[in-house]
Amino acid sequence: MTKRTTRIGIATAAIGTLTLGLLAGCASGGGGDTEGMNTLEKAQEEGTITLAVASEQPYSWVEDGEATGATIAMHKEIFSNLGIDNLEIEEVDWNSLIPGLNAGRWDVVSAGMSILPDRCAEAAFSDPEIMYTTALVVPTGNPKNLSDLDSIAAGGGDVTLAVQSGAIEEGYASDLGISNVIQVDSATAGIEVVQAGRADAFALTAVSMNWMTENMDDVETTDAFVQEIDGVEQIGAGATVFRQDDTELLEAYNEELAKITADESTYLGLVEEFGFTAENLPPADLTTEQLCSGELG
Repeated sequence: MTKRTTRIGIATAAIGTLTLGLLAGCASGGGGDTEGMNTLEKAQEEGTITLAVASEQPYSWVEDGEATGATIAMHKEIFSNLGIDNLEIEEVDWNSLIPGLNAGRWDVVSAGMSILPDRCAEAAFSDPEIMYTTALVVPTGNPKNLSDLDSIAAGGGDVTLAVQSGAIEEGYASDLGISNVIQVDSATAGIEVVQAGRADAFALTAVSMNWMTENMDDVETTDAFVQEIDGVEQIGAGATVFRQDDTELLEAYNEELAKITADESTYLGLVEEFGFTAENLPPADLTTEQLCSGELG
């Protein structure tokens, strides 16, 4: 069957910028000479670092002019400990995150992005921060009795799946040969196409789907699952993203991150209010190097 793919464009450029002062009375910029400094040194001198978010709740988004979410909570803690007290937030579409990072439009991607080999070829990832499972958003009552992507593949051309462009679920769908796919540029758009009856399901991370559909009557979220591809469980872990030459910033970040992920209570103290649990805490023996090389299971 010929693959039918439709794209729904939601946002293709930066939506807005805001500065989040972490300490009362912080000034944006230290006023010093930053020529010749690396990104970490410059950010510490100026007291400001620029983060890009893709408005995926509950990871990172802007609400009433304020940046919030689990990754924002971690970044407030980490960058403050590095002497960087202002976060300047750029809200952009998902596919612009890494290209804009490498173009120097922002310093860090704060989106809980999954660590994947093709992404590791383009940018540098921190140590794992959040473990992922997948879920489907379906019409209330789940009329097609969908449970995972295998159940969608089994439906052939009779089931239409929405995926976020560039997300891991898009790759899963391709690997499974799912033919009827609608690409969207945001989690909100994915839910909306299900609500409108244009798709039978939307696949994304379970914590996002549970959070975003909690008060919706016309859709529901299936139980979380770990997708298998060719018999291999697709272990998903998200991290913060840096330019590949920003090694000093990445190393300093990882040192502070380790203080959070080494202690469950500290981790939950930052992310639990956004729907994350101890199950989202990465195991100590899971490394970015393993995930970048595709060594799963």
